[in-house]
Amino acid sequence: MAQPRPGDFCCVPVSGPVGFGITLGQYLDGDRFQFYDHTEIYVGKADAAGPFGYTVSTYPSGHGKRPLPCPAAQLPGSLWSSGLIDLTGAQRTGITAWAVNHQDIRYSFLDYGALVLHGLHVPAPGLREFIASTDHMICAQYTVAGYALGGGVNLVKGEWAGYVKPGDLAKLLQGLIVTV
Repeated sequence: MAQPRPGDFCCVPVSGPVGFGITLGQYLDGDRFQFYDHTEIYVGKADAAGPFGYTVSTYPSGHGKRPLPCPAAQLPGSLWSSGLIDLTGAQRTGITAWAVNHQDIRYSFLDYGALVLHGLHVPAPGLREFIASTDHMICAQYTVAGYALGGGVNLVKGEWAGYVKPGDLAKLLQGLIVTV
């Protein structure tokens, strides 16, 4: 694996009841059981409080910037986009800046419910607009928005903007891994 650089993202498992809830949501939405429950954008910026740099994502607390507990390449269970998605320097700068400037977006459990409703083909009024909104997101929506709005990179293709889950981004990366 290539060394993660600012602008790269990772997919990680989440343990405990929250991880189980996300896994269940992905299962109900047709993904079967997924190992990856969360995504984060690596922004680097190591300092005394975060000697291995920081990642940014959505969290229930609304405080999305978190120090890495270890070197990025050693994060337990992580799957990184490093070396798999080729980004220019300008794209990395844009993605990183977007993430840092949007680190206060709270994790939206309602978005997960909306994703499941769409996946089950439940025709709910306003569902498409709710899922597409960037005012409230789950982690995978956040990562996709950061790449699109900050770097001009479209990670997923689909009819519904914002219809993406952590497992979808993990599948994207797993499909890009070339074994020799």
